[in-house]
Amino acid sequence: MATSLKNKFDSIIFDLDGTLWDSTGNVALAWQDAVNQVDYVDEPMTREKIRAVTGLAYNVIFDTMFGYLDREKRDELMNICAKSELEILHTKGGELYPALDETLAYLAKKYKLFIVSNCQSGYIEVFFRTSQMEHYFSGHQCYGTKGNPKAENIKDIVNDHNLNTPVYIGDTMGDYDSATKAGVPFIFADYGFGKVESGQIATISAFEELVELL
Repeated sequence: MATSLKNKFDSIIFDLDGTLWDSTGNVALAWQDAVNQVDYVDEPMTREKIRAVTGLAYNVIFDTMFGYLDREKRDELMNICAKSELEILHTKGGELYPALDETLAYLAKKYKLFIVSNCQSGYIEVFFRTSQMEHYFSGHQCYGTKGNPKAENIKDIVNDHNLNTPVYIGDTMGDYDSATKAGVPFIFADYGFGKVESGQIATISAFEELVELL
């Protein structure tokens, strides 16, 4: 972790999965329920499979996992999974990373906070409802809103909220690439789902390290 990046930014944009929480266990349950509703998929949905594709755009996840299906069946399954996912997460939520509440409380006093995720529409709202942490955030954007890639959604947040010196925090190479394309510096959360070998301005191994860093 870098010694300090205090007073260098006016805002922080977070990834969600692998950065603020881990919902893969309950997403696997939801997708298993969805798969059980169709007769053209016969494979178990496990947490490991979900973790392997977490962070990809929602449609790309299904292209990756179910590329052997024709487009009509793939889209049908995606819609069933999306519905089941929101229903189960609304009840069960995800696993919040340690010290999330107190760290966000600290950061929100100094920075405007945002979320940009590759998730479906409604997913960030479920995170807000189950975590009760919406009040820390000034805005959010996701793949499901416009179907745009993450870099474009980061740019939208920056432009819509007139951010001058934002930083993006995420846990995958895709997050790094998106932030870089958007012209935003990147902090790597190495406790998440991916690996970033170089290019980040700092690396954190626990969410609470942001208090010391920022």
